[in-house]
Amino acid sequence: MTAPGALTLIVYAPAVVGKDDRTLDVIHGMEKALPGLRLEWRLSAGGRPIPLPQRDAWLLESIEDGEFPIVCNGDVSSPVTVDGRERLGLLSPGGQPMFEVHAKMQLDEPVIAAAAAVLEAVAEGARAFWGHASPYGYGSEVAQQYRHSTHAPEVSPRGLPTLNLPQKLPSPEIPCFLGWLNYWSAAAARAIGFPDPARDAELIRRARRASSGGWIVQLTDAPLDLDNPAHLDALKRAYERFPVIGGRDSP
Repeated sequence: MTAPGALTLIVYAPAVVGKDDRTLDVIHGMEKALPGLRLEWRLSAGGRPIPLPQRDAWLLESIEDGEFPIVCNGDVSSPVTVDGRERLGLLSPGGQPMFEVHAKMQLDEPVIAAAAAVLEAVAEGARAFWGHASPYGYGSEVAQQYRHSTHAPEVSPRGLPTLNLPQKLPSPEIPCFLGWLNYWSAAAARAIGFPDPARDAELIRRARRASSGGWIVQLTDAPLDLDNPAHLDALKRAYERFPVIGGRDSP
């Protein structure tokens, strides 16, 4: 993986119903978590920031089919964007439709310092089951781990374990994969067996408890870089510790 230029954050939550105010909770939470952030612009069809003087009202009115459009900070030199997307039940654990919040921001020192707080704010605002924040491009690594047939190899090109596709998992509380920063709701933490003081000392050292009872768990001190052998080993150890993640504890 090349040196990242951005941080991507995704959380997976219960589907949006109507003009769901969780949308506003996500935006307000991000603004509190990242000092100086104001998400008061939308994007034109050509990608130009357009001010939103009545942002909250516009955002609620713009919710459609379980999704909300991109809002941003209006700074083309250091953009922060966030949007909400529907995930169909056909492609989701337990066959349940889900609400995904996607955010992207420049991976600079202020963002690195605030990343855990931003993930917590977005996840708690969305009432998420689980989520992650990882350097941009990490999704392509995860894609190589998914098992698309019974004849798939047991490990990815980097030696990471093969994961079952999300729609093969029995419930939305089970995380599909691991990232650099991981949000596990209280239900997700119970599903995977975290924390175990006897086995999770290293992870607990980098973990923080969320106000809802969930956890933010950081795998490595610096943003995850799979070209760094120590980071790759940390990721492998975490997968070994939690076989429920990715449905690896069942056929």
